[in-house]
Amino acid sequence: MPSFDVVSEIDQQEVKNAVDQAQREITTRFDFKDTGTSIEEAKDSLTLRSGTEDRLVALRQVLEEKFVKRKLSLKSLDWGKVEEASGATVRQVVTLRAGIDGDTARDLNKRIKALGVKGIQSQTQGDSIRVTGKKRDDLQAVIAALKEADIDRPLQFNNFRD
Repeated sequence: MPSFDVVSEIDQQEVKNAVDQAQREITTRFDFKDTGTSIEEAKDSLTLRSGTEDRLVALRQVLEEKFVKRKLSLKSLDWGKVEEASGATVRQVVTLRAGIDGDTARDLNKRIKALGVKGIQSQTQGDSIRVTGKKRDDLQAVIAALKEADIDRPLQFNNFRD
């Protein structure tokens, strides 16, 4: 019976590359000179720091450009609020969202059932959703529908088996 998995993953190496490229651009751009602008990388988050909110907005734009160039979805970034930091600076914490949580899994299962494709079943398995069906064309219709849906996470479809 044909099946595939719906997952939401982030390639950590590509995130690291995007952050490194953004750091390099910050050090070379004239408008970032002497503003104390930096990006700190943690396991599941990034911390953006700068002297003013305007520079922080510019830093966010640079980071988003690097993510797009590396083919990383901007849906995986959860932007926190801008906070005042010590030394008259501002910071913003960006959380990297990966995995499908319970609410998103329920929403995806409802969307799949609402398609009304006969013989399609979906079940949550940890951080992924396994979709099975009798026909390959039906599974491809489910993939197309999920790609068009407005979901707040980047979705990948892997482990397709006939």
